[in-house]
Amino acid sequence: MRNIKLVLAYDGTNYHGFQKQNNTRLKTIQGTLEDALRVLTKEEVKVIGSGRTDAGVHAQGQVVNFLSHTTIPPERFPLALNSVLPSDIVVWEAEDVPQEFHARFDAVKKTYRYTIYNDRHLSPFWRYFAYHVPVPLDIERMSVAAREFQGTHDFRGFCAKDTAVKDFVRTIYTCQVEKEGPLVTITVTGDGFLYNMVRIMTGTLIEVGLGKRRPEEIPGLLAAKERKLAGATVPPQGLCLWSVEYKNGN
Repeated sequence: MRNIKLVLAYDGTNYHGFQKQNNTRLKTIQGTLEDALRVLTKEEVKVIGSGRTDAGVHAQGQVVNFLSHTTIPPERFPLALNSVLPSDIVVWEAEDVPQEFHARFDAVKKTYRYTIYNDRHLSPFWRYFAYHVPVPLDIERMSVAAREFQGTHDFRGFCAKDTAVKDFVRTIYTCQVEKEGPLVTITVTGDGFLYNMVRIMTGTLIEVGLGKRRPEEIPGLLAAKERKLAGATVPPQGLCLWSVEYKNGN
């Protein structure tokens, strides 16, 4: 039995998130990928993902693994699998990994990128991949505020109220705001993320950029641990799971 790791990208616009939803006919990334693997390997395959992106959220570097008896060489796997996948899901890489490798539990760093289209009019080419903010944003103030998220904090106030976890502490290694033309990108790397965490962080930073908050308010919001005090949850289409890193380079 082989344990095969895939790195894939997808446009999440037409999917109800990554995770397969049993007893429904909703289209998901996991379900679509498992259907394609069934065609290719002639096996019932269960895919394990590094993270469960929400409906409308995209990925540039999602990582999954699955067990299979297939004899297809890893270097041929992307081309073979892409031939049966829809065009909005693409496999970049495939490799055999140790049996104990787990795409979710072995991840040590994840990077998400949120894209804002900051111009009076939204380009139609970005309508599914960016959130439109039509008034100017103060990038310097946003950058100062973004750095306040770096470090180890309790992010209870920056996740959905129904988040079902026991530990809300996460470490953010970098949080950067950059602007190129009309595109403002917020790139966040951490050891893990809570439900809607990056989208709420982004909503808060947008409020800073609009002058509705001061950068120095961020530590107080983290300390308060109250969801209602932080910014709005921005829409999903601007969010992309950019990359996932693993211990031992797997």
